[in-house]
Amino acid sequence: MLVEGTTPAGAETEQQASAWVRGMFGRIAPRYDLLNHLLSMNIDRYWRARTVRRVAQILERPGAKVLDVCCGTGDLTLALKSRSQSAHIFGSDFCHPMLEKANTKTANGRWFEADALHLPIAGGSFDLVTTAFGFRNLANYHSGLLELRRILKPGGTLAILEFSTPPNPLLAAAYGFYSRAILPTIGGIISGSKDAYTYLPESVRKFPDADGLADQMRDAGFVNVRFERMTFGIVALHLGDALHLGDRG
Repeated sequence: MLVEGTTPAGAETEQQASAWVRGMFGRIAPRYDLLNHLLSMNIDRYWRARTVRRVAQILERPGAKVLDVCCGTGDLTLALKSRSQSAHIFGSDFCHPMLEKANTKTANGRWFEADALHLPIAGGSFDLVTTAFGFRNLANYHSGLLELRRILKPGGTLAILEFSTPPNPLLAAAYGFYSRAILPTIGGIISGSKDAYTYLPESVRKFPDADGLADQMRDAGFVNVRFERMTFGIVALHLGDALHLGDRG
């Protein structure tokens, strides 16, 4: 199998890629939320809200256990919490400054620092695992999918909200121009880290398209894999279920 994962410039190993990504997010953490809303023209709020609606049935189960992986500053984690009165919802990230920012948003957050490829969690712990705009930054996508499947209960659901390639060639070209020419300039000026906002659109370009990610989820043992595109295919939400004990994959 061809191993795929994020490939920052200069990183030659998975460990180097992971260290670069952690440092990059640490540098942009103070301005991360502002830039997310500005560069997406606030549509990022809609993407997260739609994700929450798609997993609402799980959130409404009494005592459901939910983990938002690569939670960053916690926007999706908090959106999940706002929908549920009884679920136990946690957020994890391997970048400490991001978690510090998340912690300022709520008085009762359940955050912990951990690498998504090596989570300190017993197998079969969660009914739902989510990740928003963080999965493509993993140093190894297949290992990440296996780890997320490991911590899901049999029949549990994984939801990946991630940037994608628009299927329409004209829209893909327009989005590519925006990502290469405009996003790094604005992001660099506001965040003070142009390399971060050069890397981020490049990571989208290298990331599998919606069909490709669905195939990778199936290869990792997820069943009932489905996805829906949002905003002309700029973003896609993938859902997949961990095997029930009686299923065969």
